[in-house]
Amino acid sequence: MKVHILGICGTFMGGLAVMAKRLGHTVTGSDAGVYPPMSTQLEAEGIELMSGYSADNLALKPDIVVIGNALSRGNEEVEAVLNLGLPYTSGAQWLADNVLQGRWVLAVAGTHGKTTTSSMLAWVLEYAGLKPGFLIGGVPLNFSISARLGESDFFVIEADEYDTAFFDKRSKFVHYRPKTCVLNNLEFDHADIFDDLEAIKRQFHHLVRTVPGSGLLITPTDDLNLDDVVQRGCWTQLEKISTQPSNEASWSVANVAAGETAFDVSYQGRFAGRVEWALTGQHNVSNALAAIAAAKHAGVEPSLAIKALGEFQNVKRRMEVRAQINGITLYDDFAHHPTAIASTLAGLRGKVAKERIIAVLEPRSNTMKMGVHKETLLPSLGVADRSFIYLPDDIDWEMNVEAYPQVQVYKTMPALIDALIESLQAGDHVLFMSNGGFGGIHQQVEVLLSNS
Repeated sequence: MKVHILGICGTFMGGLAVMAKRLGHTVTGSDAGVYPPMSTQLEAEGIELMSGYSADNLALKPDIVVIGNALSRGNEEVEAVLNLGLPYTSGAQWLADNVLQGRWVLAVAGTHGKTTTSSMLAWVLEYAGLKPGFLIGGVPLNFSISARLGESDFFVIEADEYDTAFFDKRSKFVHYRPKTCVLNNLEFDHADIFDDLEAIKRQFHHLVRTVPGSGLLITPTDDLNLDDVVQRGCWTQLEKISTQPSNEASWSVANVAAGETAFDVSYQGRFAGRVEWALTGQHNVSNALAAIAAAKHAGVEPSLAIKALGEFQNVKRRMEVRAQINGITLYDDFAHHPTAIASTLAGLRGKVAKERIIAVLEPRSNTMKMGVHKETLLPSLGVADRSFIYLPDDIDWEMNVEAYPQVQVYKTMPALIDALIESLQAGDHVLFMSNGGFGGIHQQVEVLLSNS
């Protein structure tokens, strides 16, 4: 079958393309921006890429066109698909029909931690010899790839609440029909597609409705929004996790080391083992508990899962150390929501104690650009000794930094970089946070520090 993918260079659609190729299909694709590293990975798989969207890209007469959720009516190639009457579907639906059908799907949903928890879970199953398939919105360093078909019935998927396609406004995750489902947390986000928190809760409950009675739902004890979702109706066994000792939780932790670099895990009040790893932060403790619980449902003993997490290498762009230059450590992180920013900084503080933390932030997500989180953004940076925020002219809201003397806001990248370089000293920990490329600031700072 000829499969043509619109928006092929996104992480989700690119992973889907690789799996389609491995299933024996002839795969082509187009995207507005065809560039490395995804373009290189896809071309290595023998997938023909077309730069830009055009009706001419359909000359190969594909049997099915898979349309990514970034495309909308008015796009030349989308219009051509409709005018020619070609069969089309969404990425999530194609995945459900061609990869997930008949498999034991382990889905990880939530506002934060989906990529990391999915990566942990896939690695635990791999460590246990189960050879799972997976599709993750990042690159787990234990695998160095974001997607694979796997060699067993188990398939781990990062279950995104973003909408499916221009013709299907349900969240992508309603297509996946998991047997094991993790709900990490729930906050208001994606203000470009959701009117309010209630709209997101409604989609999460659609997901809960798809989990079978023989399945398992995993949620934290301290998330009132998820409690509300579950109380709307739950037909599945529910297990709770807690980052504190808890009688309510099936899974809990104790004896947490500074920076959360080690902690004891208990299951139903009994000691299951001690995680000792390279990660930091309470959010990652919660992610780990969810992964251990989900893996147990798939048959992996907690003691083995705990051992696997000791060898977990995290995900690219999650507290990734990019360089250490002149005694200054540079980190790259995907955090872009105030809750994630605060928890990431807290984890780093626990690790580096009193050494200086310099936060460098780009409010790049659609929700951030709309100013939805502008009141909580500055408080989320409180752990940092100094913070530099990039707020270009295309963002039409301002921040009142008078009460935050450690925070500086810059309209241009050169001005921010100059001020940052001038402020740095040996022993500093510089944390870049953005869900995009941040204008290549990482490389520029590395070069300037190396030449100083």
